[in-house]
Formats: sequence, C-alpha cells, structure tokens
Amino acid sequence: MKQLFARGWNYAVMLFKGVMAAKIWLFAYVLFILIPASILLYVHAQKSSHILEEEVTNTMLQTLKQASINLDSQFNSVRATSNTLFMNPKLVEYLSRTATINQQLDTLKDLRLLVENAQTNMSVFRVRIFVNGERLYTGERVNFFALDSLKKWPWYDMVMQAEGSIVWTGAYLESYISEENPTYIFSGARMLRDINSFDQISGVLLIDVAEKSITDILNKMKLTKEGSIYLLANDGTVISHPDKSLLGKKIREDDQLDVIAHNEEGIVRLIDDNNPKFAIYSTVSSTGWKIVAEVPQTEISSRVVALNQFSGIATISSVTILFLLLVFILLAIIVRNMNRRIQTVIRTIKRGGIESLDERPFQSDGDFKLLENSVDHLIHKVHDLMEETYQSKVQEREAQLRALQAQINPHFLYNTLDTINWIAIGHNATDISHMINGLAKYFRLSLNKGRDLVSVTDELNLAKVYLEIQQTRFPKSFEVHFDISEGLNEIEMPKLTLQPIVENALLHGIRKSKGKTGAIWIQARKEEDVLVLSVTDDGIGMDSELVQSLLTEPRPMMKSDGSGSSYGLYNVNERIKLFAGDAYGLEIHSSIGEGTTVMVRIKYRQPSDKPPL
Repeated sequence: MKQLFARGWNYAVMLFKGVMAAKIWLFAYVLFILIPASILLYVHAQKSSHILEEEVTNTMLQTLKQASINLDSQFNSVRATSNTLFMNPKLVEYLSRTATINQQLDTLKDLRLLVENAQTNMSVFRVRIFVNGERLYTGERVNFFALDSLKKWPWYDMVMQAEGSIVWTGAYLESYISEENPTYIFSGARMLRDINSFDQISGVLLIDVAEKSITDILNKMKLTKEGSIYLLANDGTVISHPDKSLLGKKIREDDQLDVIAHNEEGIVRLIDDNNPKFAIYSTVSSTGWKIVAEVPQTEISSRVVALNQFSGIATISSVTILFLLLVFILLAIIVRNMNRRIQTVIRTIKRGGIESLDERPFQSDGDFKLLENSVDHLIHKVHDLMEETYQSKVQEREAQLRALQAQINPHFLYNTLDTINWIAIGHNATDISHMINGLAKYFRLSLNKGRDLVSVTDELNLAKVYLEIQQTRFPKSFEVHFDISEGLNEIEMPKLTLQPIVENALLHGIRKSKGKTGAIWIQARKEEDVLVLSVTDDGIGMDSELVQSLLTEPRPMMKSDGSGSSYGLYNVNERIKLFAGDAYGLEIHSSIGEGTTVMVRIKYRQPSDKPPL
C-alpha cells in the first residue's frame, strides 16, 4: 500500500513538473485556442438564444391576438344585445310615459320579458335598467333600480357625456340580490333619453358581463406560468387583473406604457432590474382595451433552452471541459505561488520581534503546520498586550473619576459653619443643635465611608438634608416636593450627583429671583435600564447660550460665601459619562423667567454588577 502511494505521489510530482515545464505551451494554448473558442461559443450561444427568443415571443403574440379576437367577438355580442334593447320602441315608450300603478305593473311584466330575452345571450351576465325613482318598479332591485342610486357611480359622468354611446367600465365588484356572493363584472353602459322631451334623461341601460367569462378566455391560452395577463384601458389604468388591488390604477409610469398605449400590438421589454420581463400586448378593437401578458424573461429563457437543448448541452459540455482544463493549470500555478507566500509569511513573523518563535518545538508537518503554530503564538502575544492595555485603561478611568469627584467645591461647609455662628450669636442656641445634626448627616452621606457609589435612596436623602439645612438658613423662602418611584433603593449611582444640581436650583434659580422665593420639584424613576432623575425650579431661568455652555465648558469655582459663576454641572456630567458611558449624562431645559429643569440619565446597575469599562 505504501509503495502504491509513493508511486502515485511521484507520478503527481512528475506531472506537476511537466506542466510547469510546458507553461509556455499552455499559455499559447490558452491565448490562441481556448480564449478564441470560448468567445466564438459565447457569441454563437447569444445569437441563437436571441433568435429563439424572438420566435417564442412572436408565437406568444399570435396566441394573444387570437385571444383578442375571441374577446372582441364576445363584447360585440354584448353590444348587439345593448343595441337591440336601446332601439326597442316599447322600452323607450315605457320609460318615457307617465302611468298609473296598474299600468306600471303591466309595464313591469313587459319590461321583464324584454330583459329575460336579452339575458338569454350567453355573454350577458345581467341586464340592469336605472330609471326615475318615482316608478313603482324601481323597488324590484333585480333588473330595475332607481336612477339616483347610479349618480355616485365612478363612470356616471362619462356615460352622460357619451350621449347614448356605449361606455365600457373596468372590472368592479357588484352585489346582486339573487347572487349569494359579490361578483366582479364589466358593464356596457349607455344613456336613454325621454322621447317626449329629448333633453330629459329617462334612464341608463347597463349590460353586465362577468369578469370570469373574460379571464377564462385569457387563462385558456396558458401563455405564462409565473407572469400575469391583464387588461389595460387607453390611459394605462388596469381594467382587469388577477390582483384586484390594482384595479383602476396605473400599473407602470414609464415610456413602455406609452408604447403600449399608442400601438395596436407588439412586444416591449420592461425595465426591471430585479425581475426583467417582456410585455406582449394586443388590442381588443370593440373596446379599445389592451390585453397585456407580462412574461418573466426567465420563463422565456427556459423555453429557449428547451428548444435548443442539444446545442445547449454541447456548448455547456465544451465550456466545462475547457474550464476544467484551465482550472487544473491555474491550480498548479496557485499552489506554487501559495507555497512561496507561506514561506514569506513565516519569515516575516520571525522577523517581527516574536522572540520565542524559533525556540518552540515544531514538528516536521510541513509549511502549513509551521504557519499555524506561528500565528497561534502571535495571537497569544497580541492577547497579552491587549489585556495589559485594558488594565491600564481601567486604572486611568478610575483615576479620572476619583479626580473629578475630589473637585467638589467645599464652599458649602464654610457657608454652613458661618450660618451656625450667626445663629448662635443672634439666638439662644435653639437651632444650633438642628443645624449641627443636619451637617453631620450631610457629611456622613457625602463621604459614604470612602466609597464612590451610593444607593439612589442615600443620594436622595443627601439632597433632603441639604435642603433642610438651607431652609433653616433661608426660612420660608422655598418649598420642596418629591416624587420618588418605588424600587430604587438597590440601584447604585455616583455619589454627589444630585446635590450640586439642587444647590444650583436654589442659589442660581430661586435665590436670584426678584422675590427670592420659589419651589423645587425632585423626581426619580426607572425607564427600562435607565435611571432618570430630574430637578425643576421656578426661578429666574437661563438663556439658551448659557445652557449650551454649562455642559461643554468648565466654569470658575464659587467663593466661600456662595457667590461666583460656577454651576458645577460640567463636573457632574463628566462623572456620569465616565461611570455609564457617553450616551448618558445631563440634559438642561431653561427659559428666562420660566425656571430650569435639569434631567439626569444614568444606566443603572445593581451592587453585584460588574463595573462598566
């Protein structure tokens, strides 16, 4: 077995060397024989396919012309019935004269006999006559109807303008008392005049034709399996179509539609990148409608292939043999070049600074195994470098977060101590205990045992303590309203996020207003995985220029007495982005004299969740 394998291998090597040695001859063969032969075969196939395609489409056109003759015969038969009724003197007389109830009953019998005789025509589905509503027999609603019920009909004005000529309608859905289900029909409509007063209209005559009788004629042709056959009016609107939603609409808006409208018959290639088609059309002379058959090009191509099966098989076989030969030659060239490129890649990796590559114990499994081991080692090296970079980035962001949190202005401590001092001087120390207790709570919540994250409940309590202290400092100058949703206690957020916003609302919103009084509303809720906090005041508000700059530009620090221009919002916004990502942060909405709303959006997490990158 080994000897047989060795012989086969040696034979393949020799064949390969022979092919490589004869590469000049192979190049000449491809250039002077294979390529010209392929071009000739392609041109021959295209030319024969084009000729056969024309023959197939012309055959379809002849079939379609025969269908148009059949339809023309059917519509002419209906036209003859309409003419017979239109010219019947009794019908004109009955509709024009004034009669008593008994006379109208007798008239109804005579008219019904006329209608029944007309409906013996196999092409006629129903005869309907619309007359003056004062006629007793308009309540019959089988063959006779009130004329007023027809005035909302979309073709009514056309019938009136035709002055007694037949107007053919497109297919529409009509319900009959004698029929269980609504039926799609065509109607040949014409106006009837009063013989006693020719300028008066005595009625409208409708000869209904079932659309099914028309579509049966079209379907018997079996012209296309995947395409569709339909009728078009002269203006391009659809008269009849398998897809009823297209009735009364223009199926296309392009030059091809104009070609169909202005020619009696022909073949048009429809421009459609997704599904190229042929439109084969012929005219029904009695109505002027066009029978259009849309046949996919793939269907015609399949018929062409069937007609030219032997030639196609011979062509495909020749091309296949030539292709396989060319593939074999190219494969030999590609394998040789691939081997050379593998060696180049391995040398490049070794020169790329991977120190231990040469020291690894490679097995003699060939160049591919060596390349696999080299790339594997390279991937591990890159992974280690990425891990080191990741750790350094995490440490850098943590340092930035701590640095920004450390920048919280200490002026509040000075203001509070100063206030306590003045209270102690001006009173009998009654409120000092309260102020000191509030200050202690504030520091306990804000320091949070050195942790950078606090629960939403603690952050809200910190804002409450701050406002209690400020209410003591500025008694009866503002009101506070809280609207807190349930289930927020376990959610963590960066500490000292809400207090600077509340401080701005009080000192820059309410305290700078004319009356130095107002109200603050604080809300907290969850929206899917986002924590939303908002602080609203009814203070002086800000202009749009200042609002835009608060989150994009760091501002000077406040002085210890609370003066200065700092709003602290840039600091808070940056800390939120470091904590949750650039998609989160603050939104400010404010107008002069209407107050300010600051909204905080943070992607929240539970205490056990992994910190964000």
